[in-house]
Amino acid sequence: MNKQEIFERVAQVEQQIGDLYKELGGLKEQIVALIEENTRLSMENEHLNERQQVNSSQEGQNIEEVAHKGHDNLADLYDEGFHICNIHYGRMRTEGDCLFCMAFLNK
Repeated sequence: MNKQEIFERVAQVEQQIGDLYKELGGLKEQIVALIEENTRLSMENEHLNERQQVNSSQEGQNIEEVAHKGHDNLADLYDEGFHICNIHYGRMRTEGDCLFCMAFLNK
């Protein structure tokens, strides 16, 4: 192997290392996004479980009272930043008011 071939091989390995470094950076970004999503979903799940426990404790009450409290609970959920419409139910609202949720609350 002459000097030129060695130089070309070193340049090729250097290029491969650069490509691997870029790929590693992309994977790190994906991991961060997944961790953030997992944290958000865990918080959302915990909140919904708390709401479910509150709702299940109301089983022995009058149907009318439960319906009214159910509406109030949905309004509270909406005020806390969660969707209550059938399209995005339970997801966090990130862009202000949702027309579908507002229509549901105004029924």
